[in-house]
Amino acid sequence: MRSTEQRLAEIRGGVAPRRHNARTIAALTGNPGCTRRAVLDGAGVDKTVLAQRVGFPARFGQSRFAITRGNAFEAQLKADGGTVLLGLVADRLGVPVPERATWTDLGDDADRRTDRHERSADSLLAAARPQTDAAALFDHPLLGLVVAGQRVHLEPDLVAARLAGRWHVVEIKSFPVVDGQADPGKVAAAAIQSAVYVLALRDLLTAAGHDAELVSTDVVLVCPRDFGNQPVASLVDVRKQLLVLRRQLDRMDRIDTVLAGVPVDFTADPEADPAVVTAALRRVDARYAPECLASCELAYFCRDETRGQTGALGRPVREALGGVATVGEVLALAAGEQTGGPEQAEAAALLRSAARLRADALAAGPA
Repeated sequence: MRSTEQRLAEIRGGVAPRRHNARTIAALTGNPGCTRRAVLDGAGVDKTVLAQRVGFPARFGQSRFAITRGNAFEAQLKADGGTVLLGLVADRLGVPVPERATWTDLGDDADRRTDRHERSADSLLAAARPQTDAAALFDHPLLGLVVAGQRVHLEPDLVAARLAGRWHVVEIKSFPVVDGQADPGKVAAAAIQSAVYVLALRDLLTAAGHDAELVSTDVVLVCPRDFGNQPVASLVDVRKQLLVLRRQLDRMDRIDTVLAGVPVDFTADPEADPAVVTAALRRVDARYAPECLASCELAYFCRDETRGQTGALGRPVREALGGVATVGEVLALAAGEQTGGPEQAEAAALLRSAARLRADALAAGPA
């Protein structure tokens, strides 16, 4: 009998599994009900390559300009030992700017005598000792998190220790805050990505015997104000994202349970015939929603697959329509051409009422 590891290796074609990062882990929480994604991510399949192979390449990602601008903004904030950052974070947390604060650059690979992950862990844990009371800023520490049995390395922009008595993840983004408001979608993405870092930092500290609550669920998000380079900081509560993240990671750890409902010959081998891979993907349940376009490499494949289905219109529409699966059924129920089953009675009544209201409005003509 094949082990779970053997089966996952067969699914991805025997190639090395793709390792997750904070963005891909964050994306896992966007659609926890999608079996297709759970299997592919659990197996470590490179979905970008897979999407190209089946003829639906991904169309999202940061532009080179955005990456360059973001790097320049971060460098500006971290100049002079993070003096500007320290003031921003302290002000947002409502505490005086500390007179003493240490700055540790853990993103510098010059010291090759010690593994960078170990250096990060040693530095962070040293700062957690009770006798240490000075504020500390850690630039690009390397954290770890176990995802589907694999240890993933994660690199937050900054960790601020012992400010307001706790530790805070600081995330630096280049999208602007205009008139006090930022793009809600980008803030939501930053929140779930920051929750990944909070979870990894909590795991590091609790493994050493510290209280998980030492790490705050209030993340400090630093963005440029309006369209200049003047930074502004805000607090983002990631408690909800943290719960969703932990639940999804637990689900991935039980990947053998998910695999029980997947055909035994399922393959996502990028070297296999595209027609074979396409047919295999269609045999594993997916749960497409328009939001997938911003976070899943296979979203365009799944969207094409769901043409004519109510799920393609978004979760609110799908949930409001109950068990009505296709647009054709919706139109037939609205016209009274179908009655539907007992589970569709409420949706059918609403659709017929909506159809009557539409007909009355059209008959009345323009006001």
